[in-house]
Amino acid sequence: MTDLTKTTLSFHPLEPLRFPLVNRLYKAHYPAGKAKKDEVIWIGESTTEIVSVVRFQQFEDHQLLTGMLVVPAFRQQGIGQALLKACQAQLISKHCFCFAFNHLENLYVQAGFQVISEDALPVSLAGRIQRYRSAGKSLIPMRYSPN
Repeated sequence: MTDLTKTTLSFHPLEPLRFPLVNRLYKAHYPAGKAKKDEVIWIGESTTEIVSVVRFQQFEDHQLLTGMLVVPAFRQQGIGQALLKACQAQLISKHCFCFAFNHLENLYVQAGFQVISEDALPVSLAGRIQRYRSAGKSLIPMRYSPN
């Protein structure tokens, strides 16, 4: 495991020129993830590499946080929380939802998300979570609601 105590990370929106780097990161560590140019993308990086990414798919009056990834060597060090804290302005810019894997529910709760019922999702997201579940994914619908 890489020790980040000696490394300073910066968190910021992805510069468009660096878009291919994010898809390389997904290909290496989360092949189901693929960034799209119409998404808002935030990254966390050291001086040498991108170590975390999260994407926000935009809808008319809401957004879906998706594709959250922390490179395996950097997990369990608070980087996911730090990334979510850094992109707080994005989280509050529109109603924000996410579909959390069971083992990540607590991470999102600590970041200000609350578990909601599936019928509390916007129609566009209700259909999506049903498709994911029918494909065998166990996901928890959540909405960002700080405090």
